[in-house]
This record gives sequence, C-alpha cells and structure tokens, in this order.
Amino acid sequence: MQVLVRDNNVDQALRVLKKKMQREGLFREMKERRAYEKPSERRVREKAQAISRHRKAARKQMQREGLIAGSKRVVTTR
Repeated sequence: MQVLVRDNNVDQALRVLKKKMQREGLFREMKERRAYEKPSERRVREKAQAISRHRKAARKQMQREGLIAGSKRVVTTR
C-alpha cells in the first residue's frame, strides 16, 4: 500500500492511509488475529457474518423494489 505525501503534509497522508486500510479491512483482520480462534468458533463467526450479509442484501433488494421503506433521512430546518 502506498500513499504520496504532498507539500510535506504528513497528517493528510496519514488520513488517506488510514482510510485505505479501513477499506481493505486491515484493521478488522488485525483485531481478529490478536488472539487464537478455535476452528469451531471461526466457523460459527463466518456463518453468522454470511447470514448478516445475506439479510442486508435482501433488505436492500426489497427497498429497491419498493416492498419496504428505505432508510429514513433526518431533515433539519432552521
């Protein structure tokens, strides 16, 4: 992974790097690898994640088809 530093702006380059790492899932993987996970626990976790992804995809599909209401947006007036 590579990030360019422009005009000696290291803070901005760090923000860009963190955002790239977040998108790639690096932080999640580091958190998972902190401690040993038994194979049975890993299967249970992965199955739960798959179910969650499936439900999210089904919910989005139903929203697109108009079967359920979409996410509510808060409108503020001054």
